[in-house]
Amino acid sequence: MYAIVRTGGKQYQVAPGERLRVEKLDGEIGDNVELDDVLLVADGSEIKVGQPAVEGARVTARIVEQDKAKKVLVFKKKRRKGYRLKKGHRQPYTALEIKEIL
Repeated sequence: MYAIVRTGGKQYQVAPGERLRVEKLDGEIGDNVELDDVLLVADGSEIKVGQPAVEGARVTARIVEQDKAKKVLVFKKKRRKGYRLKKGHRQPYTALEIKEIL
């Protein structure tokens, strides 16, 4: 059994027991989260596709980690002008453990 969920402007394929890193969600470690924007649910040979979301379907998950990703460096330069700019960015994320698909 698996489902396609949309969160943080992205779509993810999830199955019970998996760990998943998504864009930052509010909550503390150990809190339960319900993802209501379920686009597809597949259970064996039965597949339900939403228009755009499946009615009444939801995915429950537990927050395992709240952290920041590795640093991404941004470097800009203009030749012969002495212009150099170096910036770093760390995107916050939430790690989820999928409990069940309802």
